Amino acid sequence: MHPRLHTYATALLTLLALPLAAPPQAHAQGGPASPPPVVVAKPVVKDIVEYDDYTGRFEASESVEVRARVTGYLDSVDFVDGAMVKAGDPLFTIDPRPYQAAFDRAKSLVEQAQSRLDFAQSDLARAENLRTTGNIADQLLDQRRQAFLQAQAELAAAKASAESSRLDLEFTKIRAPIGGRTSRHLVSAGNLVRVNDTLLTTIVAVDPIRFYFDVDERSYLAYARTASSAFGPKGTGTDVTVATSDERDPKRPGKLDFVDNRLDEATGTVRTRAILPNADLYLRPGMFGRIRIPGSDRYRGILVPDEAVASDQDRRIVYVVADDGSVTPRAIRPGPMEDGYRVVREGLKGDETIVVNGLMRVRPGVKVSPQMTTLPPVRERKTN
Repeated sequence: MHPRLHTYATALLTLLALPLAAPPQAHAQGGPASPPPVVVAKPVVKDIVEYDDYTGRFEASESVEVRARVTGYLDSVDFVDGAMVKAGDPLFTIDPRPYQAAFDRAKSLVEQAQSRLDFAQSDLARAENLRTTGNIADQLLDQRRQAFLQAQAELAAAKASAESSRLDLEFTKIRAPIGGRTSRHLVSAGNLVRVNDTLLTTIVAVDPIRFYFDVDERSYLAYARTASSAFGPKGTGTDVTVATSDERDPKRPGKLDFVDNRLDEATGTVRTRAILPNADLYLRPGMFGRIRIPGSDRYRGILVPDEAVASDQDRRIVYVVADDGSVTPRAIRPGPMEDGYRVVREGLKGDETIVVNGLMRVRPGVKVSPQMTTLPPVRERKTN
């Protein structure tokens, strides 16, 4: 055998003769796993009022279609489209010349009637003086009395005609019947407008502004049993808050001022209205919004974080932690969200310690390592 091959063979036999080393232990055999850490807290207990939200639309507190009261050709448009106007501000002018002439003619007829009345009155006075001496027949006296009364009636008719002509002349200047925001003018100068027919523009009063929404029958019956509700004995005047479609929380203050006297049979709802100030004129009729109204009287409520509530088939549960760290599921009946928490209607007394963070590490019957925290009275809602 070649000397080098002999050396390799000897080394290989030496390695094979060595005892195999025991593989290292990957994990030491230890005791049981430590309890998983979870965050626990007492529920928030305080006086609350439950609120309900409804959607609806803003409507003008007053709305007027402006039409002409006399027929004529439009002389001018005296406002800017979309402007805010006050009651009595000029909007349009109809050519007043025909109505001015009619008024002047009516005034002259009044003067004529007044002259005839004055003559008939003096004639009657002479006849009555002559009767005392017996120098006038009774029939002639009656005729003069009749002429006097006729002259009185003619004067009254002439004055009424003059007043009508004056009103027609006044109506050639079309003024805003209410204060509010105008629409665009629908008729331009030079066009013929007809009395009570031609729509010239519209005006809506937007401060204050109204908000209409519908309440379903079931909620209506619940509100009717609540003493502080506008649907109950207190009546309208309940404070509410309203938000536009781009606002997260309703913060604009208002009051309920109308609840319809019957429910709509087709929809099973009752039309309800709130009124709120709109000094900045930001709110406009037709806008979509959301209103928040009180849904209960003030009572002692139990509140928990929404993430502390888990689902168990068709039940909602929270995990109650005992002093020794053992966990027990507790079925609850949740209510609405208030102050950033979920209202618990049934299932908790308020003095329990519940898991508020780490539900994925909780198993019934398995002990946990509780880390106590205190929940604030009002919880700020997270924003994306």
